[in-house]
Amino acid sequence: MREEILTIIEKNSRINVQELSVLIGSEEITVANELKALEDEGVICGYHTMVDWSKTSIDKVNALIEVKVTPQRGIGFDNIAERIYKYPEVKSVYLMSGGFDLMVILEGKTLQEVAGFVNNKLATLDTVLSTATHFILKKYKDHGTILTRKYEDTREKITP
Repeated sequence: MREEILTIIEKNSRINVQELSVLIGSEEITVANELKALEDEGVICGYHTMVDWSKTSIDKVNALIEVKVTPQRGIGFDNIAERIYKYPEVKSVYLMSGGFDLMVILEGKTLQEVAGFVNNKLATLDTVLSTATHFILKKYKDHGTILTRKYEDTREKITP
């Protein structure tokens, strides 16, 4: 039942307990208790609204920053990741395999603001060896949701 609940609410966090219980085929109180348990255990970490900011008048710049760091003895990457994710402009931090150690997803108002963060805050951390910044130019799909729709020509076709 837990897997069913998580699969459904991952796609639609606004679903109410009544609808969820019908989809799962279980009593409302059972589903409500299971949701509460999942929240208490930290399995459900939060509920978020996804916004396509490109369709608003608010300017936002998103960047993916590859970070190479020196892990600390006995702690690994956890302390440096924590130092990075505490900055309010940082939206996500992931430990990665491959040519870099951490992937930082950042949001700023301008390219200069993001560059300033990398230059003044991130690159100056003592365990950071190097960074590579990639700006997101356009989002096509985010968190499983398609953000762009193909243009469909709805004009009437005329043949000679």
